[in-house]
Amino acid sequence: MKSKEPIWLMIIRILLAGLFLFSSFSKAIDPVGFGVTMSDYFTSFHMGFLHPLSLFAAVVAISCEFILGCMLLFRVKVQWAAWGYLIFMTFFFFLTLWLAVAEYLEVKGIHYFGVVKDCGCFGDVIEMSNKATFLKNVGLMIPTLIVFFNRKKISDCRLSELGQWLAIVVFGIIAVCFQLYVIHHLPFIGKSDWKKGKDVSVFVAQPAEKEVVFVYSNNATGEQVSLTQDELMAQDEDFYNNNTYVSREDKVIKEAVPAKIDGFNMLDESGADHAPDYFDKEREGVVYILYVHNLSETKEKGMKKVITLAKDCQEKEIDFVAITNSSEEEIAAFAERYGIEFPIYNNPINPVTGPFMVRDAMRSNPGVMLIEKGIVKDKWAWRDIPAKAEQK
Repeated sequence: MKSKEPIWLMIIRILLAGLFLFSSFSKAIDPVGFGVTMSDYFTSFHMGFLHPLSLFAAVVAISCEFILGCMLLFRVKVQWAAWGYLIFMTFFFFLTLWLAVAEYLEVKGIHYFGVVKDCGCFGDVIEMSNKATFLKNVGLMIPTLIVFFNRKKISDCRLSELGQWLAIVVFGIIAVCFQLYVIHHLPFIGKSDWKKGKDVSVFVAQPAEKEVVFVYSNNATGEQVSLTQDELMAQDEDFYNNNTYVSREDKVIKEAVPAKIDGFNMLDESGADHAPDYFDKEREGVVYILYVHNLSETKEKGMKKVITLAKDCQEKEIDFVAITNSSEEEIAAFAERYGIEFPIYNNPINPVTGPFMVRDAMRSNPGVMLIEKGIVKDKWAWRDIPAKAEQK
């Protein structure tokens, strides 16, 4: 049957479908990240019992958004699609309204709700405040309502009834399979500050470099001279006979550089931070860093690959270390369980507020990152961890 759809309505339909597809894709490239956002929502709404379902909920939400986008774009079951858009947008209209109001009340100091600051609508591709997200949804309600009230002017595609339902199933399979691939490996697109090629030394505070200077005064003229330790050691006996020690000073030769974002450190049992050593721009050689957000959730198969790589690094005299948010007691038990000899450093965090930099750096638990001079040279989910270390 020939479509009765006006051109203006077709344009609105295509743009609305395209926005939904873009939104779903921006989250599908990192479903684990959107799962983290879902977990934050559950925490904000005091629904902590749903945390185990965070990733599942993320996959379902992304898949539904993708399916609706495809249905509207290809005119598959348009009546259902129009209702789906209306329900979807109405729910998020009121949700984002509440989040915008709650955040405003928090900023004004009226009441603390613990609202999520970034809605995650477009994953890490586009960050939006709650106010901006609400205004976006206000704008999107207009084309959504236009499509809904004009849905009878949009005829379904030429597929049969069965063909249309099969098309919807195919849309769903595409969405789920794509996300499962990313979950099993790593996001390959995005704005992550920890992706390949990024300079991650900015997340580590660089301490100031100081040099000890010794001040001596000439016995005859009173003129003072400042010498470094090496320069002082090179002086002959006449210098000490003709000059008197005055004082010593700590001369700053390189100012301290604060971290771009506080919260990333690699503490040993004594509390010493080793992050500046491994992320130093002047450091010679590479280092393999194992990221384990939670030791209790580590995959057994993944650890077998980790240990194989760690042994190869040891034979090639390449540094291999680990970082985790788990406690010292958990680290000790974990090391004993797997017979681990490489250092495991602790990144202590607040389990509710974070910052979750280990989790942000590596979406896989465990996962390995190759660092050279503070630059991410490569990274692998546990399924893709190589057996051999790269020779540099």
